[in-house]
Amino acid sequence: MTDQTTAAPPGSGLAGTARKGPSPTPRDLAARAASRDAAESHPGPAGSGPAQPGAAAPGERPRSDGGSRHDAGHRDAAPRSEPAAAAGTRMTGASALVAALEQLGVDVVFGIPGGAILPLYDPLFDSPSVRHILVRHEQGAGHAATGYAQVTGRPGVCMATSGPGATNLVTPLSDAYMDSVPVVAITGQVPSNLIGTDGFQEADISGITLPVTKHNFLVTKAEDIARTVAEAFHVASTGRPGPVLVDVAKDALQAETEFRWPPVFDLPGYHPVTRPHSRQVREAARLIAGASRPVLYVGGGVLKAGASQELLELAELTGIPVVTTLMARGGFPGSHRQNLGMPGMHGTVAAVGALQKSDLLVTLGARFDDRVTGKLDSFAPGAAVVHADIDPAEISKNRRADVPIVGDCREVITELIAAVTSEFEAGHRTDLAAWWSQLDALRNTYPLGYDQPEDGSLAPQYVIERIGQIAGPDAIYVAGVGQHQMWAAQFISHERPGHWLNSGGAGTMGYAVPAAMGAKVADQAACVWAIDGDGCFQMTNQELATCAVEGIPVKIAIINNGNLGMVRQWQTLFYNERYSNTDLDREARTYDQALSREQPPPRRDPAAGGGTRIPDFVKLAEAYGCVGLRCEDAASVDAVIEQAMKINDRPVVVDFVVHRDAMVWPMVAAGTSNDDIIVARNMAPDWDVTE
Repeated sequence: MTDQTTAAPPGSGLAGTARKGPSPTPRDLAARAASRDAAESHPGPAGSGPAQPGAAAPGERPRSDGGSRHDAGHRDAAPRSEPAAAAGTRMTGASALVAALEQLGVDVVFGIPGGAILPLYDPLFDSPSVRHILVRHEQGAGHAATGYAQVTGRPGVCMATSGPGATNLVTPLSDAYMDSVPVVAITGQVPSNLIGTDGFQEADISGITLPVTKHNFLVTKAEDIARTVAEAFHVASTGRPGPVLVDVAKDALQAETEFRWPPVFDLPGYHPVTRPHSRQVREAARLIAGASRPVLYVGGGVLKAGASQELLELAELTGIPVVTTLMARGGFPGSHRQNLGMPGMHGTVAAVGALQKSDLLVTLGARFDDRVTGKLDSFAPGAAVVHADIDPAEISKNRRADVPIVGDCREVITELIAAVTSEFEAGHRTDLAAWWSQLDALRNTYPLGYDQPEDGSLAPQYVIERIGQIAGPDAIYVAGVGQHQMWAAQFISHERPGHWLNSGGAGTMGYAVPAAMGAKVADQAACVWAIDGDGCFQMTNQELATCAVEGIPVKIAIINNGNLGMVRQWQTLFYNERYSNTDLDREARTYDQALSREQPPPRRDPAAGGGTRIPDFVKLAEAYGCVGLRCEDAASVDAVIEQAMKINDRPVVVDFVVHRDAMVWPMVAAGTSNDDIIVARNMAPDWDVTE
């Protein structure tokens, strides 16, 4: 749905509209400049500066630097300390937008200026509380806003100009939409009289992003700006969170208006349901009490609702096994005995088997994604389904729910605890000992593991496992997409909510570096590790420059196997080892092409290892003002990680050169049943195993 105020017709008199008349002479221009300078040196009583922020947003983290980020680039001017704008204060639409951000408690925005949004950057320069971080690509701004939002739970904010600047935000907006992350994107648009004329750098970004945003707005009037920004934040952060775009015409930013706060919302039809229906909760409790093989199937909605503690209480009350999806890692302690691990395509045998053999799925904030269910009509064939989600559109979308519950997961679980307790006190409870015996046999027989490469090269799983053990559970881990993402989900024990960030639904390569940047800005005291692949890293590594310049000391582990690892794994398993366009270095490509054509392979340089040297990631890191390190053998892994851990004044990039053919196991091939999971190549589990 899109709120579009009517665009002003050409010649309507709005600011920015060209007027006919004689062209001014150079003398005229000089006289106007002198008059403007005199007026600015004696401002009137109604200032046009942005408003000071109001009360901090709930859970807002105070800035730790205690100063202004303008100091380096604007040394002559001290940060302003003006009173908050009173109701009726006259200012430009741009100043009203900055004032609205301040009142909403926004402390940082990520963006790049350009022509259409330039009027906004002028008052933003003087804001005493909103820090702007100049990224190197708009995609980086969007992913950084996502990383910030995932750590804080508050909307992340990104900005871009019109046309290509705005369209570069489409990927991160789609990513945030798939993973239900609250993001507010503010884009400049050409003046309203040019909208629809194919003006320079015009793009219908509202229309383009309509399918991948929770809501978007096109604003053409200055008086609508503050209210619209407030509505955008409300929509992004309530109900099922998601990205919202606010596209503002340049003339609306330039025109004057009265700033009024707080605004009155105008959102007809937007009434998200948070409180579950008590009768449905009681029915769910009845099914839980009577189930012999129940499973708590937990998705990212539990994290979005801040319901991790309630989930732990429910799990321990019932004794039911828990599986946490890729988006829910950390929502339930990874080391807890009841945690069977991650389900799905690369889930544990115990987690996949539990879902397949269950008689009741208690689904909390999950959406029956195809990566979890495999072939849908063969998924958990004997299970009744309780499905709780804040978004009614998800209920029975993929799998019919026997007990649908619409509501916020925190409220649902809280009420479910009370209802289950009543059932237990009434003597209604099934013994789960046999169920646990079956699951423990699977867990003990088929644990996660990996082989050390026979050629002595470095196992990528070992690298990631050691990062997790040395950095510990309090670190924030951000993954790109592919094999390294799965290994990071599998071999790091995720114990805390908000400490595991990744692109789950969209699977966006290039996510890790900018998202890690946003996460570090959100929690400056945290150790932030980005686990990235050499392919993913090369898509957004320019944001290392942002991190170096802005003082954001993230740590990047490049799992460098010299190829697009997950695609290569599929080519190995399903395309007869025909490695079409997956090798990232020239020598490996020549070698693999010769093998696929059954020709004698050329002699490979043993010094080249498994990874690529194009580019040389250590030199690249140093060129970006970061510390560059390299590790190529298992004996050096701990020392290199510990060296990186000690560096906290600059970003660190570690090039871990790993075995090029390591694979992610277990695996359910796309489109097949979860019953067909394989634990290694050509090796299926015995579902009837007993201890």
